[in-house]
Amino acid sequence: MSQSLSKLYIHLIFHIKNPQVPIRQEEKKVLYAYIGTILKDNGSIPILINGTNDHVHILCVMSKNSSLASLVEEIKRHSSRWIKTIDPHYKQFAWQGGYAGFSVSQSIHDKTKRYIANQEEHHKKMSFREELLVFLKEYEIEFDERYLWSD
Repeated sequence: MSQSLSKLYIHLIFHIKNPQVPIRQEEKKVLYAYIGTILKDNGSIPILINGTNDHVHILCVMSKNSSLASLVEEIKRHSSRWIKTIDPHYKQFAWQGGYAGFSVSQSIHDKTKRYIANQEEHHKKMSFREELLVFLKEYEIEFDERYLWSD
């Protein structure tokens, strides 16, 4: 092939580091828009970004020119620097070091979008920890829970 082509849907999840510095409701939309810009600047296509006060879900088409780790690093680095500039509340804001990334097939694209869109409602019934464990088990990802929650 003389051309590189791909369409990789990725569902990313990552959590804030400091629970004393939650993402406030009034800043969520601008934060998600900013993350969308970071994705675009890195050649990826944002589809939906949503979350709660302590974590973010991103559904995107990942650029064929970057690795998942480098994309997440760019998102976290730029968004944490930026959010600190919008209000003193975020002076100590940071993302945890890790992330979860899952491939999403075309057949569950719409289901994943609905899931991400309904994060506030979803987390009235299930904690972030419970949610992440469900994903890790569903995708058969091996992990050591002793290290899952520390930074």
